[in-house]
Amino acid sequence: MRAASPPGGTARVCPLLVGRDDELTFAVRRRDDAAAGRGGLLLLGGEAGIGKSRLLDELTTRAGGRVVRAEAFAGDRDTPGLLLGGLAAGFRAAGDDKTAGRLHELVAEAVSATTTDSARRRLLVAELADALTRALATPFLVRLEDLHWADQLSLDALRRAAAALDRLPSLVVATHRTDDPAADAAFTSWRLELLAQRQAEELLLTRLGREGTRSMLVSITGEQPSEEDVDRLFAAADGIPLHVEELVAVGVDTVPDTVGDAVVARTSTLDPHARAAIAAAAVIGREFDAETLSAVVAGEDGTRGDVEAALDELVRGHFVVPVASGYDFRHALIRDAVYADLSAPQRRMLHARVVDAVPGLSEAVRSAHLERAGRADQAYRAARTAAQRASALSAHREAVGLYRRAERTVPSGTPVAERAELHRLLGSELAASDANEDAEREFARAVELFRQAGDEVEAATVVPALVAARHLLGADYASRAATLEDALARLDPGAGGHAALARGALLAALAAAAMLDRRLDESLAFATEARPLLEGDVAERLAVDVTRGAVLVFAGRGDEGWDLLDSSAREAASLGLEATAARAYRMAGSSASVLLVYDRGMEWLHEGIAYASRIERWNDAHYLQAHLAHVEWATGQLDTAGTRAERARADGRGGITTEVTALHVLGYVALGRGELVTAHELLGEAAAIGERMRELQRLSPALWGLAEVALARGELDTAIELSERGYRESARVADAAYLFPFLVTATRARIVAGDVTGAREWVERAGARLGERGIPGTEHAVAHAQGLVALSERGISRAKELLGSASAGWDALGRWWEGTQALLDLAECARRSRGPAEAAALVAEARRRAEASGAGAVLSRVAALEARLAEGAETTVLSAREREVATLVATGATNREIGDALHISSRTVATHVEHILAKLGATRRSEIAAWSAGERVGGRQDV
Repeated sequence: MRAASPPGGTARVCPLLVGRDDELTFAVRRRDDAAAGRGGLLLLGGEAGIGKSRLLDELTTRAGGRVVRAEAFAGDRDTPGLLLGGLAAGFRAAGDDKTAGRLHELVAEAVSATTTDSARRRLLVAELADALTRALATPFLVRLEDLHWADQLSLDALRRAAAALDRLPSLVVATHRTDDPAADAAFTSWRLELLAQRQAEELLLTRLGREGTRSMLVSITGEQPSEEDVDRLFAAADGIPLHVEELVAVGVDTVPDTVGDAVVARTSTLDPHARAAIAAAAVIGREFDAETLSAVVAGEDGTRGDVEAALDELVRGHFVVPVASGYDFRHALIRDAVYADLSAPQRRMLHARVVDAVPGLSEAVRSAHLERAGRADQAYRAARTAAQRASALSAHREAVGLYRRAERTVPSGTPVAERAELHRLLGSELAASDANEDAEREFARAVELFRQAGDEVEAATVVPALVAARHLLGADYASRAATLEDALARLDPGAGGHAALARGALLAALAAAAMLDRRLDESLAFATEARPLLEGDVAERLAVDVTRGAVLVFAGRGDEGWDLLDSSAREAASLGLEATAARAYRMAGSSASVLLVYDRGMEWLHEGIAYASRIERWNDAHYLQAHLAHVEWATGQLDTAGTRAERARADGRGGITTEVTALHVLGYVALGRGELVTAHELLGEAAAIGERMRELQRLSPALWGLAEVALARGELDTAIELSERGYRESARVADAAYLFPFLVTATRARIVAGDVTGAREWVERAGARLGERGIPGTEHAVAHAQGLVALSERGISRAKELLGSASAGWDALGRWWEGTQALLDLAECARRSRGPAEAAALVAEARRRAEASGAGAVLSRVAALEARLAEGAETTVLSAREREVATLVATGATNREIGDALHISSRTVATHVEHILAKLGATRRSEIAAWSAGERVGGRQDV
């Protein structure tokens, strides 16, 4: 390849933007929209070196006007507000000193935070967003680079400000890497939420093809290359524009293996002062000015004049570029390559110089340099201080990184108890970030170390958090309860003070664990024992009351339980006990969703979502959204429910309870629409989660949905088997709340299968279980199932009475699935009792409801019944016993085999067969078999 630069390797940047015409046109159009008052947030994504910044440069040139620039750097997540600090400098450079001053003031408050106050953090986010919104009422192009490295406080303020951009004359364009392994789930969640809410748009840049690589090469060299040169360059650069530029800039006949090799090859030709300067700049890691760089390279035979000359050489070589606050690397990949080429001793020395020579570094940034300088003791103290400040602002992912650094640098002589506390603090931040596996590991280590230090009381205070993390990882009740009981056994039952509070917290955790497994009596006993021990701690006392309220409503003591949940939520909110209040809303809303209390549940769910969002407890908000979707499905709003459940599932990544609840709803929606394959897949996924968690409330709803899918497919044995599994799971903990839907499903499946006796026995067995708890609304399931049995036995009057009662009950609750089915069952009653007008009216109402809900599955049953009504077909009346005999005849069984199966004599079977032949007007057993097969098909529609 012909040299692309003079001897010495002066870099050549491609003078043209190649292969990005469509993307640039789109971005310019969005800038024009902003100028017309319809601003927005545009995300530019792609691999490192793909050309995001170059596209931004071109947009800036074409758009004109006032521009504000800011950039995030690796390590910025550790310090809340760093990106906003960069924006402040950007606004000052653009002439907006008022906004710059306000942002600097608010960021300084964030950096100096020392006390935990989530309400103050929310107010700070609101104030930062307000400052941005006010500034962007004046037309600006705001360019933010490498947003995947941004701190959480800055992202939260941007998210809030983004909601107003469509009414402002400014465009915010932000780049992010799609290939950065350090881009964590929090940034991804932030990005996806904005895209889902249509508060942002995104362009993803792809690699150049071979012809794009050729165009760049021609543009850089001004000459036509050989095909061999193009092939070699394309293979090495792999379509990434920065790689093309750096590889061409080396100016050698053989292309280096990597862009890093190319950068190092170019730095080797630099003046010694420039090499020292670029090494120091790579260690500084952020934008830098000549004075800072001089301080860091001092002692390397460099003077201020040498540094300025070095910077001139680095700019000419396109290693660094001038920016508003000084200088920065042309691309992070160049900085990374230079840093990677430094020897370990050189890195340590330069990091130490940064700490000693650069004033005003935040504790978070200082801790990073101290760690890399090998000053572990100082790094530990700085990291812990910075972590506490981040935690005070609920900047949990920043706090995690800092506590991790403290963990790595903890001095060898640190007391065991202090080490234990470090693991507890790290576990708490990980749990707040939904990193439950890591949180569990840290909590377990904290318990181990506190016990090693001989402090069983402090160890006991960590155990509830440990068990909560294990619950979210799928640990079953038995193992969680054993851990809590072991911690209790280690405490002196007669001790007061902190030990008594620790005992109360463990008992409260046992109550909560038993409640989640629907062990209601056990839970209530634990809560009753815990409450007196926690009177001195309002938050713990209210938390126990929330558990008690949930237990009472599932135990059939609704009025008492609902009032306790409601009052606990309101009291906790009024006292600023946000976690407790959010849990109370979570329990009230989700319990109402399950227990058929839909009107009141809607109120709690909407109120709880608003509260959880206001205090930024997103996990709780997403979970409540999933249960609101369940209520919407239950009341026949299939489209709304499906959309909300999809959104909750997407937003609630990492929250397994949100995931499984959303899967339940999505499976039910697919079932209602008649999309049985999709329903089976979704509910199967939910069942797998429920199996891992071993919790009734996660598993049973999935089993019921799968049973309904099996019934719709005609897989009757499967539907019955799944219903029996649901019964066993509920019987294990004396539950009725999750059992009730199985009652109708299994009854219908047994009747369609011809097992009327089995259906009757099932109704008696499962109905008795519902009666024991007496949960309001579940009695309608009993009446519905009994009506189906009566209908199958030709007790038309009794069936009509029972089904009418069930239909009215379901309608009063707003439960559309069983309610619409009950209408069709009543219509079948009317048809069989020669009431075609009544039947037609009931079918018409069922059709109206099914069409309003978009329930294709119900519409299919409606259509089948309408066809039967149009035919005026009469149903042959066989007794229950005759139907059992006919079903067995259809299997090819002999009279003796039928007698053995039904515990009657062969002679009695023969008599039944004669009666059946007479009623059917048939002469052969094969005709009984044909009739039975047709009856089963019809029954699948009628019963």
